[in-house]
Amino acid sequence: MASSEGMLERFLGLHPRKIDLSLGRTFDLLAKLGHPEHRLPPVIHVAGTNGKGSTVALMRAMIEASGRTAHVYTSPHLVRFHERIRLGAPGRGQLVSEDRLVDAFKRCENANAGAPITLFEITTVAALLLFSEQPADYLLLEVGLGGRFDSTNVIATPLASVITPVSFDHPEFLGRTIGEIASAKAGIIKPGAPAFIGKQTAEAMREFEREARLAATTLCLAEREFTAREEGGRLVYEDAQGLLDLPLPRLRGRHQIDNAALAIACLRAVAPGIDATAMERGLSQVEWPARLQRLTRGALVARAPKGAELWLDGGHNEAGGRVLAEAMAEFEAQAPRPLVLVCGSLATKDTAAFLGHFSGLAHELLALPIHGDHAGRSALDIAALAQGAGIPAAACETIEQALDLLVAGDWSVPPRILICGSLYLAGEILAANGTPPD
Repeated sequence: MASSEGMLERFLGLHPRKIDLSLGRTFDLLAKLGHPEHRLPPVIHVAGTNGKGSTVALMRAMIEASGRTAHVYTSPHLVRFHERIRLGAPGRGQLVSEDRLVDAFKRCENANAGAPITLFEITTVAALLLFSEQPADYLLLEVGLGGRFDSTNVIATPLASVITPVSFDHPEFLGRTIGEIASAKAGIIKPGAPAFIGKQTAEAMREFEREARLAATTLCLAEREFTAREEGGRLVYEDAQGLLDLPLPRLRGRHQIDNAALAIACLRAVAPGIDATAMERGLSQVEWPARLQRLTRGALVARAPKGAELWLDGGHNEAGGRVLAEAMAEFEAQAPRPLVLVCGSLATKDTAAFLGHFSGLAHELLALPIHGDHAGRSALDIAALAQGAGIPAAACETIEQALDLLVAGDWSVPPRILICGSLYLAGEILAANGTPPD
């Protein structure tokens, strides 16, 4: 019997490159399958550098809290591919089952008939096929990479486009300047669909304004059309419709206030049935693994020093390092503990810039390799970069070895341990801890 894992391995052989940004192959396969992209629920298309997944999770939580349903497409996954495809259902959506995923993969493979196509392209088509076959009120569609030539950008007229803050990431594919990267992401802005834009640099905003003029559509901008702030332990949101007094999002970190504001702005404009009560409930219940996630149970928690805090985050670029360091500094101000980073990173990421934000904040760093076929940076290399930032560091082979070293340490106050640097590492940690996403 075919398995999704085996089919994914087979799909890797269909194209010589893992990433080849183009829409032609995706459109061709969709046509062979009868254009499922024309039979989708209203689509909210989400691009950006950091915060895409959190913004999608916040919208899903508020949609579901209103009694409505949402299909969700995100990437990458942490532990199992199934995490990428959530099918909307009353109450709370469910990750796609193995049987349904294999069936969709088979239909896509048969229709493709061995033609060159990347893994992301054929699996995106499979997701759209599944979404077209089950009713839902909305489809929250996260861009994989960039926007303009990403396989998700086959939606002619989304209900809305959403772009979270843009910063440097994937320059080998998207460009070497913020303007070039923003131009790639601006490609999801479409005629007839309002675009909701998170906080941006002036360079990025010029690209979004240019694209909106070409598409003859409207932009709704953070800090101009809508604002949000923390006040008295609450989230105060304001736009032309008035003020909302809401709970802070369950997701930790001040950057989640901005993500929540962007999600609220979009839903308030295009989904008027989602009222303040649903927003309040959604903000209080939202979950999104490996985004400042506190691990409180599992094998690794049991192995950590007694009384230690164990946090997990998949942030991996310079901007991700900045918001993570800001969150850790806030935690330190509220409840001082020695901060220990356990870090793994891909060789394609600017690990030095990521770690630079923790200079003077982190007590030490234990570096880990990332296993699998990813282009992981060596633990020795990461340790050297940390030392260059003034952070004492050592290389370890496994997370278990790193935790054992910390257990052997002499702590007057149990440490705050932040495992960070890569979503791929985060997936390894969740699997090792025995707490995979559901």
